[in-house]
Amino acid sequence: MEGTSDLRVATPGSTAYQRRWWALGVLCLSLVVLGMDNTILNVTLPTLARDLAATASQLQWMVDAYVLVFAGLLLTMGALGDRFGRKLALNAGLLVFGVGSAASAFAGSPEVLIAARAAMGIGAALIMPSTLSIITNIFPPKERGRAIGVWAGVAGLGVVLGPVIGGWLLEHFWWGSVFLVNLPVVALAIGAGWRLVPESRDPNATPLDPIGAALSITGLVMLVYGIIQAPEHGWTDRRILGAFGIAAVLAVAFIWWERRIQHPMLPIEFFGNPRFSAASGAIAMAFFALFGSVFLLTQHLQFVLGYTPLQAGVRILPVAALIVAAPLSARLVERVGTKLVVVAGLLIVAGALWLLSTVELTDGYGLVAATLALLGTGMGFTMAPATESIMGSLPLAKAGVGSAMNDTTRQIGGALGVAVLGSILASSYAAAIQPALRGAPPQLTQTASDSIGAATTIAAQLGPHGQGLLDAARSAFIQGMGDAVQVAAGAATLAALLVLIFLPARAQGSTQGPGVPEVAQIETADLPGQPHR
Repeated sequence: MEGTSDLRVATPGSTAYQRRWWALGVLCLSLVVLGMDNTILNVTLPTLARDLAATASQLQWMVDAYVLVFAGLLLTMGALGDRFGRKLALNAGLLVFGVGSAASAFAGSPEVLIAARAAMGIGAALIMPSTLSIITNIFPPKERGRAIGVWAGVAGLGVVLGPVIGGWLLEHFWWGSVFLVNLPVVALAIGAGWRLVPESRDPNATPLDPIGAALSITGLVMLVYGIIQAPEHGWTDRRILGAFGIAAVLAVAFIWWERRIQHPMLPIEFFGNPRFSAASGAIAMAFFALFGSVFLLTQHLQFVLGYTPLQAGVRILPVAALIVAAPLSARLVERVGTKLVVVAGLLIVAGALWLLSTVELTDGYGLVAATLALLGTGMGFTMAPATESIMGSLPLAKAGVGSAMNDTTRQIGGALGVAVLGSILASSYAAAIQPALRGAPPQLTQTASDSIGAATTIAAQLGPHGQGLLDAARSAFIQGMGDAVQVAAGAATLAALLVLIFLPARAQGSTQGPGVPEVAQIETADLPGQPHR
């Protein structure tokens, strides 16, 4: 293409190479707001229910609209970034995300807020694959693992910071501040990135794949919709089975179409490389554990241990051990290979979940803190090397779609974690609390059996007579949480076994689809002080 130079990565001596670590800081800044936005809204929902008179269904869609659009568009936006430029996609995504954040902050009705959240999902789908694909193109292979380790640590940090920052803002300002906090970060990322981040793209400029994009968007939206709605309607509800059925049909159609056309959006041959497929499974399982366990623990900290939302958010912070573990994992990979580090990470995750399953009603915060620190360490050892394995197995020209595939597995794994562990918790809790509700009015029995939150509200209304119900609800919740995390621990252990069998210890050559070169394009003209070539 005119105005570009074909390079494998930013070459030593170039401006892009000299500024690569500064560029990484900009990309991490862009990423942290996405992680925060996944969790910051959760602490705001009670306030939104009161101030906007939002129904339970509308509150759920404020969360789900963002997740559905984000997950559904990732693959397509990653492919567009490869085609038209990853820096362009990054800046466009930041702009859309910022506008959506401002619209959310000043939304006057639940419907407007839901639409604004969907717009934020569009921006997020442009931002996230762009960050990782740019890192892959500006760092040489010997440094790429460490750079991705920093990237992975920041990705997890945003998830942890969301409840803390959200709780603090709600205590001092109105609910719109949880969205306005995104604006200075977005402005700084756009301004700094304009000078520090180089442009890169697929030099082949292959034709777009609109049919493949439509199939992937529709299929992913139906899959994530089914996962999100299953705990509410039941996994065997015909609407949920219908959503999963449509997603399966569209997945088959997508694979058939991508194999048929000359220039596929996602070459299916990539999945034949175990570095790509096994690492994708490891990442999905890591986020299954992270999102699912944090979902359970935020309730445990508030309803069982009695902390406020802000206090609970602060006490989730030990999971930030992943910030240290993720960069450290790159050095371990250099010594022992990817396989052993990822297996160790998944086994640490499994051990942390098993430890969490032993928590009893009389235990305080100490055991939870130790569990969170172990979980963060295991996450860091899993996420960073598995991500590097995925990106290292692909041609640089397809870094955008490869990054999008990595991000899609994160979103689906996280949504499954919340849905599956939440469903197990609900079933086990309802069964465990029934003996304490014998003889109670049917309406009270049904409400108290729904969740520990509902039981806590009823107990508060009953005054001193509600203490027995509160104790029974807390005991039932502990049992339900234990059952849920034991299932998650077993799944993490199984994932470790599969990684041990299928994931190669080190790279064995890149996976290239038909006609896909190993080079990417770095547009050096975008960097000050670098001549246009």
